[in-house]
Amino acid sequence: MAVFAATRVLVMFALSFVVALMITPFVFRALEKFNLRKVNIRDEKSAPVFYQFHKHKGNTPTMGGVIIWATVIGLALIFLIAGGLLGGFADYFNFVSRQETYLPLAAMLIAALVGMADDVMGILRIGPHGGGLRMKHKILLYTAVAVLGAWWFYFRLGRHMLTVPFIGSFDIGWWYIPFFIFVIVATAFSTNETDGLDGLAGGILLFAFGAMAVVAFTIADYNLAMMNAAILGALLAFLWFNIYPAKFFMGDTGSMALGVALGVMAMQTDTALFLPFFGFVLAMESVTVIIQLVSKKFFKKKVFLSTPIHHHFEAIGWPESQVTMRFWIIGAVMTILGLVLFFLAHVI
Repeated sequence: MAVFAATRVLVMFALSFVVALMITPFVFRALEKFNLRKVNIRDEKSAPVFYQFHKHKGNTPTMGGVIIWATVIGLALIFLIAGGLLGGFADYFNFVSRQETYLPLAAMLIAALVGMADDVMGILRIGPHGGGLRMKHKILLYTAVAVLGAWWFYFRLGRHMLTVPFIGSFDIGWWYIPFFIFVIVATAFSTNETDGLDGLAGGILLFAFGAMAVVAFTIADYNLAMMNAAILGALLAFLWFNIYPAKFFMGDTGSMALGVALGVMAMQTDTALFLPFFGFVLAMESVTVIIQLVSKKFFKKKVFLSTPIHHHFEAIGWPESQVTMRFWIIGAVMTILGLVLFFLAHVI
């Protein structure tokens, strides 16, 4: 059984990579044709470090993240329909499952559409200061997505247990709902914060979803493992064009969709407390932003030259590609450590 499941996972990874690679030129041409470009709304006064190092990127196409989630959703629909009509080989690669992938797929799609709307508003200079949705509105919208997921998990699936590694599982009752919401919103916005350098978020997410694929396979959630494989293949194809110098950016439609999906998968596999390892850089980026805001508000001084922290390292002289590669290394090491701890906790 495990051998056949591994074959399905590996084939889905390869297929997703090829499909995403094939559709990328069409998406890129569409982004250019409709002038869907990043509008640099942060000026030198409000964000001097960002402006200094990224002012030349103001005309780069954005919303490239559609390549990733469209590939995953597209493959899910194709094999779902083909499997139902033809059965056999087509059904063999159908990873749509009520128990395992309904919610991650739905959450990814909803978050992607909300992120796309925000991207379009930014491009068209709609909203406060021409920058799309306000942060408080973004938080409300993604909290609403998280609330929907929390409701489904708690009331429809009866989920209310939280596993603390090496200690045990605890019934946290209705506290499961706010914990679920926190995980989803925090993961989504941490991913969004990380998407600030060419290839940075894409590479870090490769490690995070790779870990989630291993976790899903280990607990025999093979359809979820296949969904992760589809994400990984599409992410790798996206990175082919997103590494420095990027031909296009991920945009909120990509970062928020992937962040929400990652958080939902962590809750579904009961590995939320491993997320700080699987997505260490994601957490680090958000923590530095929070530290900076608190320090400026209460102590009237900065802790970092700029946040998220990848901009701090740019400010002290690291080239953009160097920051990205070194963060990839940190992400890879911490993901491996997280998997080691997961396996130890799983065995014990």
